[in-house]
Amino acid sequence: MQGRAFGRSTTISDDRLALALAPALTRDGLQGDPSFFHGFATRPDVVAHGLVALADVTATRYFNYVPSDQRDPVLTAHGDRLRAECFSACNAVYARLDILGAGLDGGEIGFGTTNVDITTDTRRALAAVSRNELMHLDVGVDGLRVATLARQSAERPVQMPQRWVRALGNAAELHRGLRPVFTLGREASRAFLASLPNATTRGRYDGWLTPTRTGAKLERRPMKGTVRVAGLHRLAAARRMMTHVVGLTAYTAESDTPDEPGISLFELELPGARLSLGLTGVTWRAFSGEGSLLGSLAGAQATADATALGNRLGFEPVLDPGALGRRWRLSVERVESALLVLAASGRVGWDPHESAWFHRQLPHDQQQVERDNPRILAARELVRNGSVETSADGVLRVHSGSATYRVRLDTERGDRCSCRWFIRYDGGRGPCKHVLAARLTTERN
Repeated sequence: MQGRAFGRSTTISDDRLALALAPALTRDGLQGDPSFFHGFATRPDVVAHGLVALADVTATRYFNYVPSDQRDPVLTAHGDRLRAECFSACNAVYARLDILGAGLDGGEIGFGTTNVDITTDTRRALAAVSRNELMHLDVGVDGLRVATLARQSAERPVQMPQRWVRALGNAAELHRGLRPVFTLGREASRAFLASLPNATTRGRYDGWLTPTRTGAKLERRPMKGTVRVAGLHRLAAARRMMTHVVGLTAYTAESDTPDEPGISLFELELPGARLSLGLTGVTWRAFSGEGSLLGSLAGAQATADATALGNRLGFEPVLDPGALGRRWRLSVERVESALLVLAASGRVGWDPHESAWFHRQLPHDQQQVERDNPRILAARELVRNGSVETSADGVLRVHSGSATYRVRLDTERGDRCSCRWFIRYDGGRGPCKHVLAARLTTERN
């Protein structure tokens, strides 16, 4: 499998617990000995069990359950927090652990991005960490060290799967449309987590999650304040945080058709941290295949702005498009478009809690981004061949193969195309190549 590499060797011993990361990209570029953080976890059990929850997610294929040996979340230091992110082996669940400033003590949080491998031995050791243990975090030359007096393991780095880059971008764009729907208190949150089905379940746990006085339950019909969920068993990893959770917020996308499957996200409030789990609208659908950013990648101006803006970001935990626009003399619209392009290469993510973009630094390859999205390449080929014909009635005709398709561009009600792809997905998997070709043509004119 192709990937983005961060290289470093690993070791294992028995008297201390350590989790090693690879050399990373920082504000000052690629460094062999970066220092992100050197201090203590105020709640070692929350941090350790949160990392295990991420390892549970990335090691699981939830659709037709199959265990996996993939355990490699991406970690970013933002100066005020540490973020660890991963996807499930089936790419249909996104998980993020935010370790906030209140969860860290005794050291300054630096800046940088790297990836980490959590093997079975480390996962077992992390699961055994208790609240009363003294746990030291050292993110630096030896990676991320999580040390107690009892155990130690040091992990090998791994390559980031190439599809994770696509998935990070699509997840960011899809999560950008989420809004909070309901919130549960501590006891209701714990009761809900306790009721979650196992990840190995073969039953169907689809429906509308409805809050109750004692938790939340699945209903067969939508009601006010409900969240459509496909595959509730995909939240099973959150049960590890049942004794820590102090609140839970459920997010969903605005929709005029509540009966249709949609993206959902569940955010667990923890002491000094947050754990977020995002689910695709269908259990078998992966974030890497959503195609939600294709429209943003087609424009030449947005790509150029993204290149310029991407070189100036500095691991900000919250990106303000207005402030970025004023600083670099760009309109807010151009900044937003550039951020969408950067999202496609995994360089920015979206945090529904903050309602804001955040920066993570990954190796950028615009050509690879385009190769990962063949509809864009096909659309450009149509434009080069003069296959797009404009007309006075506002309908564009795109000649593709032996057929001609009618495309109507509408920024308010959404673009439409007469092709089979668009009719099948109704825009739910991103624009078809004919819509993209029509957009490129109108942009040039």
